[in-house]
Amino acid sequence: MSFQKFYKTSFGTLFLILTALSAMAFAQRPTPAQRPSPSPTPRLIIRQDNRQMPMSSGNNLYCAGYVETESVNTANEIVGAEDEQEQNIYSQGDNVYISIGANRGVKVGDMFSVIRPRGRVETRWTKKSNLGFYVQEVGAVEVVAVKAEISVARVVTSCDNLLLGDLLQATPARTSPVFQQRTALNLFSSDNNGKAFGRIFMARDNQEMLGREQIVYIDLGTEDNVKVGDYLTIYRRLGTGNLFENDEEESVSARDEGFQSDTYRSGKFSNQAPRKSGSKATGRIITNEDAKRGRQRPLRKIVGELVILNVKEKTATAVITRTAQEIHTGDRVQLQ
Repeated sequence: MSFQKFYKTSFGTLFLILTALSAMAFAQRPTPAQRPSPSPTPRLIIRQDNRQMPMSSGNNLYCAGYVETESVNTANEIVGAEDEQEQNIYSQGDNVYISIGANRGVKVGDMFSVIRPRGRVETRWTKKSNLGFYVQEVGAVEVVAVKAEISVARVVTSCDNLLLGDLLQATPARTSPVFQQRTALNLFSSDNNGKAFGRIFMARDNQEMLGREQIVYIDLGTEDNVKVGDYLTIYRRLGTGNLFENDEEESVSARDEGFQSDTYRSGKFSNQAPRKSGSKATGRIITNEDAKRGRQRPLRKIVGELVILNVKEKTATAVITRTAQEIHTGDRVQLQ
């Protein structure tokens, strides 16, 4: 077979194959009725009930801790654990034994909060006497088996390691304040609105430099008519010292020699020295503290905002919601 004849035959065969494949592909194309409609443009739908977002939940709501003066029931406690031969601390998923059973009306499914009283609170950041003692909330357990005088409970949540001897109490019914759209933090709000004011005397985990979403304890309670959901402004007084050591002396002191002019002789002074009192600069040097004492009223610096989560007799537990800068234990608060 000649090359020319072979070429024509192969080309013809290839043409027939391509034509058949094109026809098959065309036949398999979906009709307009079969074609899927284009996806609509995504839209963000916000339901009204979804706008009711809690300010705090989980750890910050049920493990915030509190300071109270009332006595704690010490009858109910964790007395053992399934794996106590291998471990001394317990957390989520571990089984523990509690000191109450069918004789106390316990049923499978009952929930208990686990608490740990840590000791009396002593602080210089309050004028109140005997604020009470600090109670740490470390988790929660659920009863899974009931015996005559004890029960088996599973740790369902742990905010810290649970220990034998930790106390049990009924799970507190707490409702978080609902998120509210608020105006921008006013850094120059009124010096005093006449409402209750106090101090941040302590923070969870003994922290001293604080930020947003952290738990703090203030020396305002039911006796001061504060309640869950109240907002308080966090502020710091000006003119009463600084957070850090500060040399109140001026940066440049007056000099006896070195700045006089041989041609234009004048007194012994520095052109960078602080001003002197008197209309003719004949008195003593004016210092920073002198200038501060001349204010008409005390000034304050707004550093943040918090909302109350839990209220006791003399104290309240709160969460920091907004900050203008770092916040410290000892900073002042005032009800908005």
